[in-house]
Amino acid sequence: MEWHDDGIIIGARKHGETSVIATVLTREHGRHAGLIRGGAGKRMRGIVQPGNKVRATWRARLSEHLGNFSLEPIESYAAAALSNGDRLAALTSACALIDTALPEREPHPALMDGLEILLCALNDDSVWPVIYVKWEIGLLTELGFGLDLTACAATGETEDLIYVSPKSGRAVSRAAGLPYKGKLLALPQFLVDSSAPADIEDGLRLTAFFLENHVFLHRDAKMPAARERLFDRIKRMNKGDQFSEI
Repeated sequence: MEWHDDGIIIGARKHGETSVIATVLTREHGRHAGLIRGGAGKRMRGIVQPGNKVRATWRARLSEHLGNFSLEPIESYAAAALSNGDRLAALTSACALIDTALPEREPHPALMDGLEILLCALNDDSVWPVIYVKWEIGLLTELGFGLDLTACAATGETEDLIYVSPKSGRAVSRAAGLPYKGKLLALPQFLVDSSAPADIEDGLRLTAFFLENHVFLHRDAKMPAARERLFDRIKRMNKGDQFSEI
């Protein structure tokens, strides 16, 4: 068997002395793993960095086999993040979430498009945190639990939406949610009003709740450590720290 597809590397681990098992988010074949012979060598080391876009060829005798990858570089998005700890944290968090949450070999082209938009934005510190939160919302949608922040779940109103129902993932207005505010999640205003200040910390809290309770809980998995590290960095930024170099 053989196929060719564009993809973004989301993980790589050494296998034996010279080989690497790479996991690639491909457009038509989803999250797919394969062996790269010689992948630990100097020539391939820079190509198999998480976040890089590649043209992948996969070959195996049977479809259920691990198979072998041949990779050709298309875009080195990882290079934009390697010198900056915050950008690198965002990249590794996104890759870890895909690797943990996404079923194997199930196509999600919209998720790959969103990941590439995020990777392209990493060289602009004024926009990538907002794009990252919205990318996690897109991930939830791809996994079957999209958030509906367009109108109040109780009244249908589109104004003064300040809560999110933890059960349905739908927005709730101030008036409708007042009697239940202790049980509702805060809705960061930048997700419904592009002119509002971007509270990235609250945005990550919101998406984390649904990832933990509606994705990982049912897969007997935990939030990836890389996602926790990103959240810790965002909290430090909110205390006045600037984006940091490694």
